[in-house]
Amino acid sequence: MHASVTLSNNLQSVLVDLIELHVQGKQAHWNVVGKNFRDLHLQLDEIVVDVREFSDQLAERMRALEAMPDGRSSTVSTTTHLSPFPDGEVDTTETVGLITERLGAAVDNMRAVHDAVDEEDPTSADILHVFIEKLEQYAWMVGAENRVPQKRAH
Repeated sequence: MHASVTLSNNLQSVLVDLIELHVQGKQAHWNVVGKNFRDLHLQLDEIVVDVREFSDQLAERMRALEAMPDGRSSTVSTTTHLSPFPDGEVDTTETVGLITERLGAAVDNMRAVHDAVDEEDPTSADILHVFIEKLEQYAWMVGAENRVPQKRAH
């Protein structure tokens, strides 16, 4: 199968977000400080490992479809859907919010391109399903750090 321009562009859009999420996850990992530092520090590395694997898997899928992945830093920085990560040390509470937001942005883009990807290549859409499921799980787990328990309605 040879990917159309639309399929290539949609997969490329997801790829740059995954690469940026990987880089921002490492930036957060290196510069997070505050309460529950160690737990968040380790959790960020778990996310980074998975996201890096996802980006490689997607790039290799693109090559299998004769599309050309572009992971150059200039391409990633100018086309990602993720907001820039702040420089310097970042408090754990703020880091939780920033990472949760970036996980959500990556998932939102995957969901935005999903139907078009599925129409042309259900196999690539299946790959996106796996990514979405795991990134949403990470968003829930990281975001729970800043949550306040909800009161049950009686």
